[in-house]
Amino acid sequence: MLNIADTAPPALDATARAIAALRTPQFTVQLVSLLSQLIDFDCVVILGYRQGKHPIYLYDSIQCRRELLFQRYLTDSFLQDPFYLALTQGAEEGVYNLSEVSRRISPLPDYRQQFYDQTGWKDEVSLSVRLEPTRWIVVYLGYLEQHQRAEPQQLAVLKQYYGVLRALCQQHWQSVDFNLAQPQGEQAVMRRAIDQALASFGQSLLTAREQQVTALLVQGHDSREIAEALQIGVGTVKNHRKRIYARLNVSSLSELFHLFLNHLIAAT
Repeated sequence: MLNIADTAPPALDATARAIAALRTPQFTVQLVSLLSQLIDFDCVVILGYRQGKHPIYLYDSIQCRRELLFQRYLTDSFLQDPFYLALTQGAEEGVYNLSEVSRRISPLPDYRQQFYDQTGWKDEVSLSVRLEPTRWIVVYLGYLEQHQRAEPQQLAVLKQYYGVLRALCQQHWQSVDFNLAQPQGEQAVMRRAIDQALASFGQSLLTAREQQVTALLVQGHDSREIAEALQIGVGTVKNHRKRIYARLNVSSLSELFHLFLNHLIAAT
């Protein structure tokens, strides 16, 4: 079991590595390494939240049933996530475990079945950081074993270190748009596969501009953000979007996202 005195030296070393990696593709990996010095967990998911919009995937270390994150959670299940609901209902930024959040918002039966039962997560801890009034970073730490939970002492260490973690997240993400993470090792291979799938998705049916719009849509960007990124009008983006839906025979963003996932699986 960790205690503050024992974790200080490795946590300081990990903090230094995270600081050195700020605003580089390696930051998320170093942030997770720092978290692992403070608290035990089985897997981690990092998401960017924007008010009224789908979450942006930034990083994960899920080893099994990973497809549920993309096929279920990021498309619609997040709307029932008690941590997300607490965030949208005015919860303060900070560190919370599931039991703390559940006292305020009980997980809905459908969400419990779709997420906890199907993914195998038995418990989770969230670390939320407000970047702006409408933008948040949320780090989810998951536990897969029935007997394993966030130890109170480790949770206390994480809460004590929250100010440092908050500052790191703000320095890295506050002044930039959310983009897909660029991890190293095996996940870097997955990132390359995603990039290749984004480049080839709808290639035989869409124009080059429509492919650009589609790639940004499936990464969670809205019409205004796409217009700014491509330096075109919002109305033009909406027209592209209508043609994309028609040519790919989909009627919603959720269907487009599922189609892209199928393309990604087939291409890897």
